[in-house]
Amino acid sequence: MQETFAFSIPALRIGSHALPNAVILAPMAGITDAPVRRMAVRYGAGLVISEMVASEALLVGHPEMVLRAEGEGVPLHAVQIAGNDPYLMGEAARVAEAAGACIIDINMGCPAKRVTTGAAGAALLRDLPLARAILEAVRGAVSVPVTVKTRLGWDDAASTAVDLARMAEESGLAMVAIHGRTRCQFYTGRADWTAIRAVKDAVSIPVIANGDVVAPADGPAILEASGADGVMIGRGAQGRPWFPGRVARAIAGLRGTADPGLEEQRAVLLELYEGWLGLYGRALGVRQARKHVGWALDAAAAGTGEVRASIVTGWRKRLLVLEDPAQVKAGIAAAFDDIMWRAAA
Repeated sequence: MQETFAFSIPALRIGSHALPNAVILAPMAGITDAPVRRMAVRYGAGLVISEMVASEALLVGHPEMVLRAEGEGVPLHAVQIAGNDPYLMGEAARVAEAAGACIIDINMGCPAKRVTTGAAGAALLRDLPLARAILEAVRGAVSVPVTVKTRLGWDDAASTAVDLARMAEESGLAMVAIHGRTRCQFYTGRADWTAIRAVKDAVSIPVIANGDVVAPADGPAILEASGADGVMIGRGAQGRPWFPGRVARAIAGLRGTADPGLEEQRAVLLELYEGWLGLYGRALGVRQARKHVGWALDAAAAGTGEVRASIVTGWRKRLLVLEDPAQVKAGIAAAFDDIMWRAAA
């Protein structure tokens, strides 16, 4: 019998879609590709969202953008699009829907300079009329639910998340996700979970809280602080595709929220590695996998509480320069053997 605790929240719906739980894997460029999303779903994430897809590039069939929008094996396929032209954003949403997207998410929160200098991402927090035009164009272009991910504002002097959330609701969007930082904070300092409550109080559509959820207990904590309807997890899932599912268990009050054992973690990483090779091809797959391998080694060592950082650094230096997939996979197996041996010593 599974022991339970008292904390729980209502099931989350996005339009006509009922999610199995209210924990969402955030869209992260270069990270939440199809293999990672499939694995996160297997371990219990309620929803997973694709990497950010540039609208204009998707419209012309840019190979990288097509790969980013890939959703094979994901039961509820959500694609995030980015851009600053309402017409092109609407057309990109049509393309994504025609390719199988069940949900379209609009990026109005990316803080990267290469995105904001193009008046996209978080830059739209400084141009709310344009933001509204994009929300309305995308909502009008597709029949599937549309959501938006944003931040508290551009900086501390301009907290615009409440205004944008109200516009999203008025435009017919089904959900808004708020990262508890401004654009100018990037990822520094602590996310302000309590500031998200003002957004929740202002709209009736679901509000999802995002930022600094790095341990299972952070799930119930961010919900209590923000009053939000669900949790979105970004960097906390790097190297740990099982983590959103563990947070969902914590929110439901279930035991079993710890990371999987090291042997299981190794098996997950090796399966993901094959997925990256299959998705990207050998040459690009090896390169795309490197950051994930590094994060997975960090997560494995951190979970033991015993293995020194220098050990992981040594394995990183050996593995992340290899070009032969067979050598990388053998190295992953050896690295985990080493970590397990040192943790048990």
